[in-house]
Amino acid sequence: MPADIRLAVATNAETLARIRQPLANRDIHAEHVPVSERTLPLDGSLGEFDAGFVFPSRLMEGGVADAMLDVPWVNSREDILRSRNKAGALARLSAADVPTPKSVLVSNPVNDDDLEAVWAQFDAPVVVKPNSTTRGTGIAKVSDFDSLLGVTDYLDLVHDYRATGDRSYLIQEYLPDARDYRVMTIDGEYVGAVERRLPEDALAEGQWKHNVHRGAEATGVDLDPELRELAERAARALDIDWLGVDVLVTEEGAVVNETNARPTVDTATKYESDFYDRLAALIRRLLQADVGGGVEPL
Repeated sequence: MPADIRLAVATNAETLARIRQPLANRDIHAEHVPVSERTLPLDGSLGEFDAGFVFPSRLMEGGVADAMLDVPWVNSREDILRSRNKAGALARLSAADVPTPKSVLVSNPVNDDDLEAVWAQFDAPVVVKPNSTTRGTGIAKVSDFDSLLGVTDYLDLVHDYRATGDRSYLIQEYLPDARDYRVMTIDGEYVGAVERRLPEDALAEGQWKHNVHRGAEATGVDLDPELRELAERAARALDIDWLGVDVLVTEEGAVVNETNARPTVDTATKYESDFYDRLAALIRRLLQADVGGGVEPL
Protein backbone atom coordinates (compact mmCIF):
# COMPACT_ATOMS: atom_id res chain seq x y z
CA MET A 1 0.00 0.00 0.00
CA PRO A 2 1.46 3.41 -0.97
CA ALA A 3 2.45 5.82 1.79
CA ASP A 4 0.67 8.61 -0.08
CA ILE A 5 -2.78 7.79 -1.40
CA ARG A 6 -4.46 9.48 -4.35
CA LEU A 7 -8.20 9.65 -3.74
CA ALA A 8 -10.64 10.16 -6.63
CA VAL A 9 -13.63 12.21 -5.45
CA ALA A 10 -16.68 12.17 -7.71
CA THR A 11 -18.22 15.34 -6.28
CA ASN A 12 -16.88 18.87 -6.55
CA ALA A 13 -19.29 20.32 -3.98
CA GLU A 14 -18.80 21.22 -0.30
CA THR A 15 -17.53 17.78 0.66
CA LEU A 16 -14.38 17.97 -1.48
CA ALA A 17 -13.49 21.45 -0.23
CA ARG A 18 -13.87 20.33 3.37
CA ILE A 19 -12.04 17.00 3.24
CA ARG A 20 -9.13 17.99 1.00
CA GLN A 21 -6.77 19.59 3.54
CA PRO A 22 -7.54 17.38 6.56
CA LEU A 23 -6.93 14.27 4.45
CA ALA A 24 -3.80 15.81 2.87
CA ASN A 25 -2.49 16.25 6.41
CA ARG A 26 -2.83 12.47 6.67
CA ASP A 27 -1.09 11.77 3.32
CA ILE A 28 -4.33 11.18 1.41
CA HIS A 29 -4.63 13.52 -1.56
CA ALA A 30 -8.21 14.09 -2.72
CA GLU A 31 -8.78 15.23 -6.30
CA HIS A 32 -12.00 15.86 -8.18
CA VAL A 33 -12.71 13.42 -11.00
CA PRO A 34 -15.65 14.71 -13.06
CA VAL A 35 -17.77 11.87 -14.39
CA SER A 36 -21.03 13.61 -15.35
CA GLU A 37 -22.15 16.57 -17.45
CA ARG A 38 -19.18 16.17 -19.78
CA THR A 39 -18.04 14.15 -22.79
CA LEU A 40 -15.84 11.19 -21.99
CA PRO A 41 -13.91 9.09 -24.56
CA LEU A 42 -14.22 5.50 -23.42
CA ASP A 43 -10.67 4.67 -24.50
CA GLY A 44 -9.29 7.59 -22.48
CA SER A 45 -8.16 7.97 -18.89
CA LEU A 46 -9.46 9.65 -15.75
CA GLY A 47 -6.01 9.61 -14.16
CA GLU A 48 -4.14 7.35 -11.78
CA PHE A 49 -5.75 6.85 -8.36
CA ASP A 50 -5.60 4.39 -5.49
CA ALA A 51 -9.16 4.64 -4.14
CA GLY A 52 -12.47 6.41 -4.77
CA PHE A 53 -14.80 8.48 -2.58
CA VAL A 54 -17.80 7.97 -3.02
CA PHE A 55 -19.26 5.95 -5.95
CA PRO A 56 -20.88 8.53 -8.28
CA SER A 57 -24.54 9.40 -7.77
CA ARG A 58 -25.33 8.85 -11.46
CA LEU A 59 -24.98 5.09 -11.57
CA MET A 60 -24.54 4.75 -15.35
CA GLU A 61 -21.70 7.28 -15.46
CA GLY A 62 -20.42 5.73 -12.24
CA GLY A 63 -20.13 2.37 -13.95
CA VAL A 64 -17.93 3.96 -16.62
CA ALA A 65 -15.78 5.70 -14.01
CA ASP A 66 -15.47 2.46 -12.06
CA ALA A 67 -14.23 0.61 -15.15
CA MET A 68 -11.75 3.34 -16.08
CA LEU A 69 -10.38 3.97 -12.58
CA ASP A 70 -10.41 0.34 -11.34
CA VAL A 71 -10.22 1.33 -7.67
CA PRO A 72 -12.05 0.32 -4.48
CA TRP A 73 -14.71 2.80 -3.37
CA VAL A 74 -15.88 4.30 -0.12
CA ASN A 75 -18.81 3.54 -0.61
CA SER A 76 -19.37 1.02 -3.40
CA ARG A 77 -22.19 0.97 -5.95
CA GLU A 78 -23.90 -1.74 -3.89
CA ASP A 79 -23.67 0.41 -0.77
CA ILE A 80 -25.22 3.37 -2.58
CA LEU A 81 -28.12 1.28 -3.88
CA ARG A 82 -28.72 -0.35 -0.49
CA SER A 83 -29.17 3.07 1.10
CA ARG A 84 -30.88 4.87 -1.80
CA ASN A 85 -33.65 2.28 -1.92
CA LYS A 86 -35.56 3.86 0.97
CA ALA A 87 -38.06 1.03 1.30
CA GLY A 88 -35.37 -1.62 1.11
CA ALA A 89 -33.30 0.15 3.77
CA LEU A 90 -36.33 0.52 6.06
CA ALA A 91 -37.17 -3.16 5.60
CA ARG A 92 -33.61 -4.16 6.55
CA LEU A 93 -33.71 -1.88 9.58
CA SER A 94 -37.08 -3.20 10.69
CA ALA A 95 -35.82 -6.79 10.37
CA ALA A 96 -32.91 -5.81 12.64
CA ASP A 97 -35.34 -4.35 15.22
CA VAL A 98 -34.25 -0.78 14.49
CA PRO A 99 -37.32 1.47 14.98
CA THR A 100 -38.58 3.18 11.81
CA PRO A 101 -41.67 5.21 10.87
CA LYS A 102 -44.72 3.23 9.80
CA SER A 103 -44.34 2.92 6.03
CA VAL A 104 -45.96 1.17 3.07
CA LEU A 105 -44.28 0.59 -0.28
CA VAL A 106 -46.43 1.20 -3.36
CA SER A 107 -45.20 -0.40 -6.58
CA ASN A 108 -47.00 1.08 -9.57
CA PRO A 109 -49.43 0.50 -11.11
CA VAL A 110 -52.01 0.06 -8.32
CA ASN A 111 -55.69 0.95 -8.33
CA ASP A 112 -57.49 3.51 -6.18
CA ASP A 113 -59.01 0.81 -3.97
CA ASP A 114 -55.53 -0.40 -3.03
CA LEU A 115 -54.48 3.15 -2.18
CA GLU A 116 -57.62 3.71 -0.13
CA ALA A 117 -56.84 0.59 1.88
CA VAL A 118 -53.36 1.96 2.58
CA TRP A 119 -54.76 5.39 3.48
CA ALA A 120 -57.02 3.76 6.06
CA GLN A 121 -53.96 2.45 7.92
CA PHE A 122 -52.72 5.97 8.76
CA ASP A 123 -53.79 9.07 10.61
CA ALA A 124 -53.72 12.12 8.35
CA PRO A 125 -51.57 13.76 7.18
CA VAL A 126 -49.20 11.30 5.54
CA VAL A 127 -45.92 11.73 3.71
CA VAL A 128 -45.59 10.53 0.12
CA LYS A 129 -42.02 10.12 -1.11
CA PRO A 130 -40.43 8.60 -4.21
CA ASN A 131 -38.44 5.54 -3.22
CA SER A 132 -35.07 6.57 -4.61
CA THR A 133 -34.77 10.36 -4.77
CA THR A 134 -32.48 12.47 -2.57
CA ARG A 135 -32.46 15.95 -1.00
CA GLY A 136 -36.21 15.88 -0.37
CA THR A 137 -37.04 15.82 -4.09
CA GLY A 138 -40.64 14.90 -4.87
CA ILE A 139 -41.71 14.47 -1.23
CA ALA A 140 -45.20 15.72 -0.40
CA LYS A 141 -47.40 15.92 2.69
CA VAL A 142 -51.09 15.23 2.06
CA SER A 143 -54.01 15.64 4.45
CA ASP A 144 -56.90 13.92 2.64
CA PHE A 145 -57.46 11.00 0.31
CA ASP A 146 -58.35 13.14 -2.73
CA SER A 147 -55.03 14.98 -2.36
CA LEU A 148 -53.24 11.65 -2.09
CA LEU A 149 -54.77 10.58 -5.40
CA GLY A 150 -53.69 13.88 -6.95
CA VAL A 151 -50.07 13.36 -5.90
CA THR A 152 -50.05 9.73 -6.99
CA ASP A 153 -51.55 10.72 -10.36
CA TYR A 154 -48.42 12.77 -11.02
CA LEU A 155 -46.25 9.83 -9.97
CA ASP A 156 -48.25 7.60 -12.34
CA LEU A 157 -47.42 9.94 -15.22
CA VAL A 158 -43.71 9.79 -14.40
CA HIS A 159 -43.78 6.03 -13.98
CA ASP A 160 -45.52 5.56 -17.35
CA TYR A 161 -42.33 6.78 -19.03
CA ARG A 162 -40.50 3.65 -20.14
CA ALA A 163 -37.05 4.90 -19.17
CA THR A 164 -38.10 5.37 -15.54
CA GLY A 165 -36.22 2.68 -13.66
CA ASP A 166 -37.91 3.06 -10.26
CA ARG A 167 -41.70 2.88 -10.28
CA SER A 168 -42.25 2.77 -6.55
CA TYR A 169 -42.94 5.21 -3.74
CA LEU A 170 -43.60 5.23 -0.02
CA ILE A 171 -46.60 6.29 2.01
CA GLN A 172 -45.32 7.05 5.48
CA GLU A 173 -46.61 8.37 8.77
CA TYR A 174 -46.01 12.07 9.39
CA LEU A 175 -44.26 12.91 12.65
CA PRO A 176 -45.10 16.52 13.54
CA ASP A 177 -42.70 18.55 15.66
CA ALA A 178 -40.00 15.87 15.44
CA ARG A 179 -36.43 16.92 16.11
CA ASP A 180 -34.32 16.00 13.09
CA TYR A 181 -30.72 14.76 13.38
CA ARG A 182 -28.18 13.69 10.76
CA VAL A 183 -25.83 11.29 12.52
CA MET A 184 -22.53 10.34 10.87
CA THR A 185 -21.01 6.89 11.30
CA ILE A 186 -17.74 5.33 10.18
CA ASP A 187 -17.31 1.56 10.41
CA GLY A 188 -20.58 1.41 12.32
CA GLU A 189 -19.42 3.85 15.02
CA TYR A 190 -20.65 7.34 15.85
CA VAL A 191 -18.39 10.20 14.70
CA GLY A 192 -20.65 13.24 15.02
CA ALA A 193 -24.10 14.69 14.48
CA VAL A 194 -25.98 17.83 13.52
CA GLU A 195 -29.50 18.92 14.30
CA ARG A 196 -31.36 20.29 11.28
CA ARG A 197 -33.84 23.08 11.89
CA LEU A 198 -35.84 25.34 9.63
CA PRO A 199 -35.61 29.10 10.24
CA GLU A 200 -38.63 30.65 11.93
CA ASP A 201 -39.68 32.49 8.76
CA ALA A 202 -39.62 29.23 6.80
CA LEU A 203 -41.79 27.55 9.42
CA ALA A 204 -44.19 30.48 9.31
CA GLU A 205 -44.49 29.99 5.54
CA GLY A 206 -45.48 26.36 6.07
CA GLN A 207 -42.21 24.65 5.16
CA TRP A 208 -41.65 21.32 6.91
CA LYS A 209 -38.80 19.47 5.16
CA HIS A 210 -35.56 19.64 7.14
CA ASN A 211 -33.15 19.05 4.25
CA VAL A 212 -30.19 21.45 4.32
CA HIS A 213 -30.50 21.79 0.54
CA ARG A 214 -34.05 23.06 1.17
CA GLY A 215 -32.95 25.79 3.54
CA ALA A 216 -32.62 24.04 6.90
CA GLU A 217 -29.74 25.03 9.17
CA ALA A 218 -27.41 22.35 10.56
CA THR A 219 -26.00 22.85 14.04
CA GLY A 220 -23.46 20.54 15.65
CA VAL A 221 -24.80 18.74 18.74
CA ASP A 222 -23.51 16.49 21.50
CA LEU A 223 -25.93 13.67 20.77
CA ASP A 224 -27.48 11.61 23.56
CA PRO A 225 -25.89 8.16 23.98
CA GLU A 226 -29.11 6.29 23.15
CA LEU A 227 -29.42 8.16 19.83
CA ARG A 228 -25.77 7.44 19.02
CA GLU A 229 -26.39 3.78 19.66
CA LEU A 230 -29.51 3.83 17.47
CA ALA A 231 -27.53 5.27 14.53
CA GLU A 232 -24.76 2.72 15.04
CA ARG A 233 -27.30 -0.11 14.99
CA ALA A 234 -28.67 1.23 11.71
CA ALA A 235 -25.23 1.46 10.12
CA ARG A 236 -24.37 -2.06 11.18
CA ALA A 237 -27.71 -3.41 9.95
CA LEU A 238 -27.09 -1.93 6.49
CA ASP A 239 -23.38 -2.86 6.58
CA ILE A 240 -22.26 0.45 5.08
CA ASP A 241 -18.90 1.81 6.27
CA TRP A 242 -19.56 5.52 5.68
CA LEU A 243 -23.16 6.47 6.40
CA GLY A 244 -25.37 9.36 7.34
CA VAL A 245 -28.32 8.24 9.47
CA ASP A 246 -31.39 10.48 9.72
CA VAL A 247 -33.02 10.18 13.14
CA LEU A 248 -36.36 11.74 14.07
CA VAL A 249 -37.19 12.21 17.76
CA THR A 250 -40.69 12.80 19.13
CA GLU A 251 -42.25 12.46 22.56
CA GLU A 252 -43.02 8.84 21.65
CA GLY A 253 -39.38 8.00 20.93
CA ALA A 254 -36.78 7.94 18.17
CA VAL A 255 -36.90 6.36 14.71
CA VAL A 256 -34.51 6.08 11.79
CA ASN A 257 -36.26 7.83 8.93
CA GLU A 258 -33.71 7.51 6.12
CA THR A 259 -30.03 6.86 5.47
CA ASN A 260 -27.56 8.39 3.04
CA ALA A 261 -24.49 6.57 1.73
CA ARG A 262 -23.31 9.76 -0.02
CA PRO A 263 -23.61 12.20 2.90
CA THR A 264 -22.32 15.75 2.65
CA VAL A 265 -19.41 16.36 5.02
CA ASP A 266 -20.06 19.34 7.29
CA THR A 267 -17.46 21.53 9.00
CA ALA A 268 -15.06 19.61 11.24
CA THR A 269 -16.18 21.43 14.40
CA LYS A 270 -19.51 19.59 14.17
CA TYR A 271 -17.87 16.18 14.49
CA GLU A 272 -15.77 14.27 16.99
CA SER A 273 -12.13 15.38 17.25
CA ASP A 274 -10.89 12.13 15.66
CA PHE A 275 -13.32 12.29 12.72
CA TYR A 276 -10.63 12.67 10.05
CA ASP A 277 -8.36 10.11 11.70
CA ARG A 278 -11.18 7.59 11.42
CA LEU A 279 -12.01 8.57 7.86
CA ALA A 280 -8.37 8.24 6.82
CA ALA A 281 -8.15 4.87 8.59
CA LEU A 282 -11.23 3.67 6.68
CA ILE A 283 -9.68 4.66 3.34
CA ARG A 284 -6.38 2.95 4.17
CA ARG A 285 -8.16 -0.18 5.41
CA LEU A 286 -10.22 -0.31 2.21
CA LEU A 287 -7.07 -0.06 0.09
CA GLN A 288 -5.27 -2.67 2.18
CA ALA A 289 -8.20 -5.04 1.79
CA ASP A 290 -8.17 -4.49 -1.99
CA VAL A 291 -4.46 -5.28 -2.18
CA GLY A 292 -4.44 -8.11 0.34
CA GLY A 293 -7.78 -9.70 -0.45
CA GLY A 294 -9.20 -9.31 3.04
CA VAL A 295 -10.18 -6.82 5.69
CA GLU A 296 -8.21 -6.68 8.90
CA PRO A 297 -10.22 -6.11 12.06
CA LEU A 298 -10.09 -2.63 13.56
